[in-house]
Amino acid sequence: MAGHGDGPEAEAAWDAFLRRDRAYDGQFVIAVRTTGIYCRPGCPARRPKRENVSIFADGAAARAGGFRPCLRCRPDDAARDRVAVERAVALIETGEGAPRLAELARAVGYAPHHFQRLFRRALGVSPAAYARQWRAGRLERALKEEERVTDAIYEAGFAASATAYADAAGRLGMTPGARKKGGAGEHIRFAIVGSSLGSMLVAATDKGLARISFDEDESDLRRHFPAAELVAGDAGFTELVARVVALVDDPARADMNLPVDMRGTAFQQAVWQALRAIPAGETRSYAEIAMAVGRPKAVRAAGSACGDNGLAVLIPCHRVLRSDGGLGGYAYGLARKRALLKRERG
Repeated sequence: MAGHGDGPEAEAAWDAFLRRDRAYDGQFVIAVRTTGIYCRPGCPARRPKRENVSIFADGAAARAGGFRPCLRCRPDDAARDRVAVERAVALIETGEGAPRLAELARAVGYAPHHFQRLFRRALGVSPAAYARQWRAGRLERALKEEERVTDAIYEAGFAASATAYADAAGRLGMTPGARKKGGAGEHIRFAIVGSSLGSMLVAATDKGLARISFDEDESDLRRHFPAAELVAGDAGFTELVARVVALVDDPARADMNLPVDMRGTAFQQAVWQALRAIPAGETRSYAEIAMAVGRPKAVRAAGSACGDNGLAVLIPCHRVLRSDGGLGGYAYGLARKRALLKRERG
């Protein structure tokens, strides 16, 4: 990031600094020319004028520019925190099994309870939840590649089949065997209903909503769950569908805390968590989302994760814009994206 703080990435950093967004601590530092100090994004101090600010990638770059660290927010500690989280992620993703919190914390040099908070702040989930998501993603990929379910389970890093089945019930929404067979033996309730922005498909497993989309029908749902039993929703499901439609028709009163069955890699899960954290009426850039999940260089991957979102509106990928303020893409058309943003802004 340029020392002068120019360009779309710098503006995204400045916006995060104005919000005192602690999720960006360790991603960059803000240097104030009138005071000669640099701070982390979440520093509680009063905000300087934009023309007095330079933005640096890290404390070392700021110090090379003649600035000294803020004694209030200790920005160099944030950089150390970021490195520790990245190292812990690497240990989780390359380890044979799911490491315990105490083991991870010891490996990166932190007390367990403190590191738990740092990790959750950086990625939106605990180390244990990240490990489960990572293994679930590996399991889903392995189920597509391995001929036998047992081989896929061990390839994904599970020590025993029982652990994999228990974990998959919560993460994949179905057992590994059913997932391997395209959802065979699973019941997915669905309905196609009208909304003020057109026809919507709403589908759910027993765990929660599995798909929300516009302009799709039963054949489209079948592509995602080729061997599942698709059944019409009952009275209880009708109530859930009405709450989904309210996301579109009455966003000010909509209930965003609906049960979900999100299936994706650990990175996708982190992106979707970041999307759900965007308040209604606000937007973020793809660069900001990448920064929020601790992968500032993964802007394209963040965009792809937005595109892979199967729960339209509930996981609000429509709130993500290009760094230049342009609408970017949207699977269901820019007219819908524009309309959703307008409604949410009131």
